[in-house]
Amino acid sequence: MVRDITLGQYLPGRSAIHRLDPRMKILLLLAFIVFIFITNNYYALAVTTLSVLSMMLLTRIPVKMYLKSMKMILFIVLFTAVLNLFYGRGEPLVQLGFLKVTQAGINNAVFVAVRIASLIIVSSMLTFTTSPTDLTDALERLMKPLKFFHVKVHEIAMMMTIALRFVPTLLEETDKIMSAQKARGADMESGNLIQRIKALVPVLVPLFVSAFRRAYELATAMECRCYRGGDGRTRMKSLHFSKTDVCAVCICALIFTGVILCNAFLPAAVR
Repeated sequence: MVRDITLGQYLPGRSAIHRLDPRMKILLLLAFIVFIFITNNYYALAVTTLSVLSMMLLTRIPVKMYLKSMKMILFIVLFTAVLNLFYGRGEPLVQLGFLKVTQAGINNAVFVAVRIASLIIVSSMLTFTTSPTDLTDALERLMKPLKFFHVKVHEIAMMMTIALRFVPTLLEETDKIMSAQKARGADMESGNLIQRIKALVPVLVPLFVSAFRRAYELATAMECRCYRGGDGRTRMKSLHFSKTDVCAVCICALIFTGVILCNAFLPAAVR
């Protein structure tokens, strides 16, 4: 299960999505999050879903990587969808005691499931196609106006990127520790929930020790390289927008127009 978590992984490539400016990727991510949650009928939902799937194919990243991203939250998606299934007004289509399934409930369940799945896909797309260094630079550039309020933008961007970067490392370390514990006869898969939680205690202690050791090593390495924060720092690679970014903005505007038109002129399925 630990190996199925893909959060924070970067997969190098030469696709059109990889070549986008990292600032543009973050802005497009925010835009698509808005698109996903303002849809109120199936036509608008289809427009956003097809757009997300098209971008997913453009990344040229194996679909199984996105499925791994979905695997960890599949229970949450299904659980949320089931809850919304029984939460809707109108004439019941199916009634089981005090639980009733209505057309509004079905619509709510479908929209919630598709929205969460699309959100995970576009978020994974950002980390899959953007290196930690580019992500740090992009976040710092986008948050630059906050410097007027004396916010330490560079430090915030650095912390966010380091945290994201170390997720795969810690997951790999967790997998190694669990394998070592199982080799010593530890049983982590049987028993009730409380017993399984207790079985994880021997994993958490060495994991925390390893995490603090890696943090100390990283801090030492940064000090040895004379890292002193963002003041006066130069960049080996400067960010600049290209024609690909302009095309991405135009496509995003077309999608936004399509969603707005669908919402305005077609009957709403959810409110």
